[in-house]
Amino acid sequence: MPIRELTQRFVMFVGVGAVGTAAHFAVLLAFVEIFSLNPTLSSACGFVVGAVVNYLLNYRFTFDSNRRHIETAPRFATVAAIGGVLNVVIVHFGTETLSMNYIVSQVVSTGMVLVFNFVANSLWTFATRASMKR
Repeated sequence: MPIRELTQRFVMFVGVGAVGTAAHFAVLLAFVEIFSLNPTLSSACGFVVGAVVNYLLNYRFTFDSNRRHIETAPRFATVAAIGGVLNVVIVHFGTETLSMNYIVSQVVSTGMVLVFNFVANSLWTFATRASMKR
């Protein structure tokens, strides 16, 4: 893929991710600040909401996929699950081991998981059949 196309796709992925991240943070903040729930559990719940938003928007806008949801959704869910585990581990480590504020820990986690998700979704979830055979 030419660098310009890859850059445009990454920028779109980041934009879509910002919407998913906003949903994630909304759930995180509501669960912690309003319902006084544990930040790690709250982040995990927010991650699920953000993942659904991200799938729908990435399918349509970032990757403009013509593959069936039966093919892409399980792959996206697998990538999201791995990203979700990474997210929870990073937030837990940041808050419990490093005594970081949960928001700061979540920001660090979001950046790290963003890179993982872009690579995995580009190379596997939404890859065209032709590019997967190379």
